[in-house]
Parts: sequence; structure tokens; C-alpha cells
Amino acid sequence: MEEDKLLNSAHSAVFKESDSLEGKCPKIEGYDFNQGVSYSKLIKSMLSTGFQASKLGEAMEIVNEMLDWRLSDETITEDCSEEEKDPSYRESIRCKVFLGFTSNLISSGVRDTIRYLTEHHMVDVIVTTTGGIEEDLIKCLAPTYKGDFSLPGAQLRSRGLNRIGNLLVPNDNYCKFENWIIPVFDQMLKEQLEENVLWTPSKLIARLGKEINNESSYLYWAYKAKQDSCLLSRLNRWLFGGYVVFPFLSQPRSDN
Repeated sequence: MEEDKLLNSAHSAVFKESDSLEGKCPKIEGYDFNQGVSYSKLIKSMLSTGFQASKLGEAMEIVNEMLDWRLSDETITEDCSEEEKDPSYRESIRCKVFLGFTSNLISSGVRDTIRYLTEHHMVDVIVTTTGGIEEDLIKCLAPTYKGDFSLPGAQLRSRGLNRIGNLLVPNDNYCKFENWIIPVFDQMLKEQLEENVLWTPSKLIARLGKEINNESSYLYWAYKAKQDSCLLSRLNRWLFGGYVVFPFLSQPRSDN
């Protein structure tokens, strides 16, 4: 009797009738390279590939939704102004795209992708860290090299090298950065004292983009686009923060 119960339990577990997923969930299929190489189809196939590829596919769908959205896609509500009801106006209003990233992405080759997006006006607002600013400027002055994650820090330090993950940055790069940025900050301080220029983080970043005048820099292209839309967290951190704060602290304070 007990054995029959166990057998029935095992049988019902193994041969449990399945819920139908047809039409409810995408079928898992990869890209068929016998079709030739079509990058658009390959990227689209990520959605049905499974695992992390599907997450990448979903992310790309969200990006495309942001790029395609217009106010005209939304229903006109009672509280809309006359301008907001105008079809041509509604068609002209697009999604404001924010792009946020940390400094390590600028240290890496992803910087070139961010530069491309900025150059071609594919983002409206950039949000980054202090390191994301200084790394962009430093790479205009000297290159970063590929190393290895396992390289010992103490040994590298004795050779005047710094490791960011598996990237290597010579000390000379930071020296070149200091030599470049100090005169720029000196001039900005002079303008603040003599012309009452108020340097917000966004204005400061735009000025640096102008001064670096290098097409490999995303800051340069943000400046060219007349964007005061680079937002920064913790301006007073890293090398950059020291260069910003100390010259200003050395000046006598006014009563204003």
C-alpha cells in the first residue's frame, strides 16, 4: 500500500501535465548564420537567445523606445495647453535621454562609444563621476594600456604605473594632466574674481570641453553641442577635486 502511494506520487510528479506556453512566452531560438551576417537581425535575435543575451535584447528595446517616443504617441488630456494640443508641436517633443556612467567606462574603450553618442546628439544629459571627467581629459593627453587583473600593485607602483582593473596608466599621464589643467583653472579663477563668473559644475565641464579641443573627447562634443547638461556627482573628489578646490581656497574670501 505504501509502495503504491510512493509510485503514484513519483508518477504524478514526472508525468505532470504541462501548462501551455504557446503564445505566452517567446520560443528560445538563436541566430542562424546561414542567413548571412545581418547585424540588425543578430541584435534582434538576442531577445530569444536566453540567459543574459535576452537581458541585453530587452535593454536595447528600451533604448529604441526612448529614441522613437514622441509626445504625439500619448493621448491628449484635458489639462493640455493649446500648444500641447498642436500636432506638429506634439510630434517635435522627444524623450529626454539621460546617460549615466562611472569613470571606469571612460578608462576603457567604452569611452569611444560614449563619445559617438555625444557627438551625434543621441543623448541629452550626461551624468557621471569626477573620474569620468578627468579620465576623458587624461586620455586626450596620453594613452591607457592593456595589462592584466593579476598584476601586483606594489610592483607596478615601483615602476611608476597604476592599475585600473586590467588597464595600466603611467604616472606621466597624471603629470601631463596637471600641467594642462592648472593653467585652465587659473584663468577660470581670474574670470571669477574679475568678471564675477559663477562656475557651476556644468559650466566648468563645458569650459574644459572647449579647452581640450580634441575630437576624441566626449566632453569636447558636449561643449560643441552647446550642452550645459553634463551633471557631476562629488566635484571635490579625486585629482580633479584637488585641482578645483585648492586654488580657490588660496584666494581671500569676499564678504559677498
